[in-house]
Amino acid sequence: MSGTREGVKATCRCGQTAIEIVGAPILSTVCCCESCRTAGRQFDALAPGAPSVVRVDGGTDYCLFRKDRVGIAFGGEHLQERRLTPASPSRRVVATCCNTPMFLDFTPGHWLTLYRDRLPDDAPRLEMRVMAKASPAGVNFVDSIATYSTYPASFMIKLLAAWAAMGFRRPTIAW
Repeated sequence: MSGTREGVKATCRCGQTAIEIVGAPILSTVCCCESCRTAGRQFDALAPGAPSVVRVDGGTDYCLFRKDRVGIAFGGEHLQERRLTPASPSRRVVATCCNTPMFLDFTPGHWLTLYRDRLPDDAPRLEMRVMAKASPAGVNFVDSIATYSTYPASFMIKLLAAWAAMGFRRPTIAW
């Protein structure tokens, strides 16, 4: 996905559900937090044998997009939210037609965190790894992705700049 290409679709494995994205992502990142790994294990249990969203090193690849640039193209009836706890502000959404994890929605936020493997083969390159302090013991990162123990200032600045560009609005993603 290059630059500001219009109309990119993120699809489930079987093709019955798609999300339309306009514009470039705010950020492309790997998250190493325990919540992402826990959710990944739950997704793995839904579809044994399917590709896992959790990398061998314990991280999960994401692309963050402004919520005002994302919409359900088709198959919304297949989307179902999963929360790690009933009170969690983060909902992870799965396409039940084939149990494909599609996105994470931090509901009070202005961005949508899309599982990077839902994008076409030319998805944006990964820019950084965050929450590395929560990585499983003994993990050694063997790639050249910038790695941060928590969320670096550059991560927060990119989110803030995107929010400012949106007029400090917080759209909701509904289907």
